[in-house]
Parts: sequence; C-alpha cells; structure tokens
Amino acid sequence: MTAQKGKDLLIKLDASGEGSFTTMAGLRTRALAFNARAVDVTHAESAGRWRELLEGAGVRSAGITGRGIFKDAASDAAVRQIFFDGAIRNWQVVIPDFGTVQGPFQITALEFSGEHDGEVSFDLALESAGEISFAAS
Repeated sequence: MTAQKGKDLLIKLDASGEGSFTTMAGLRTRALAFNARAVDVTHAESAGRWRELLEGAGVRSAGITGRGIFKDAASDAAVRQIFFDGAIRNWQVVIPDFGTVQGPFQITALEFSGEHDGEVSFDLALESAGEISFAAS
C-alpha cells in the first residue's frame, strides 16, 4: 500500500438502517482501532513461569473516533439523534487501497467545543456492538 491522503479515510453512517451509507461531512480527523483482550491461562507449571495465552478466546472490539466541524445539517442531526436515543447503527470505515470495515456501533461520546475566535467543533467516539466485517478493496 502506498501513501494515501488522510481525507480519503471515510466514516459512513447508515442512519436509517436500510443499508444506505452517508459520509460524515465535516470530519477533519478520523481513526479506527482494533482491540483484542487476551485470556491468561498461566499456571504453576507454565514453562519458565512465562505467561500463557489461550488462542482465539479473547473478546475483540473496534473503536472509531472522529473530530470535525458542522458542515451537513442532515448528518449532524442524525448523529445527535442516534446518540440521544442510545441507538446502535451500522457504520463503515473506508480505508483507501485497503478495504472497508463495517458493522454495528454505538456512539459512546459526543463532545462539542469552541474557541471565542474559532468555529464550533465536535468529537465523536463509537464502540463496536456486534460482529465486524472486512472487505478488501
């Protein structure tokens, strides 16, 4: 994979639940993180008292974060409503020349900030709420 433009990393929301994804407008920074909790099965007879982990047993999760400015009233309103409803919706992260990650996420944080001589911005955090799929591009 060669160098890619950060603006081409897209976060998309299926606000209606009908499979129609809309790019979140106004995002300046975006990130996707995968996590896996290890299951420690170390015991008194572990070789050299080194930790042992149980393969394939941990809980996997994904998190999405973004920061941006208000640009599109429809997507802004959808995110706000989904947060206040505590709803879980399908989201996509499109990684250029790599693939698309898709699955159910819940908005776990929605923050607003602004400086007296600047624009109002928002921060968004989502946590996976089910199985995540990956499709290579």
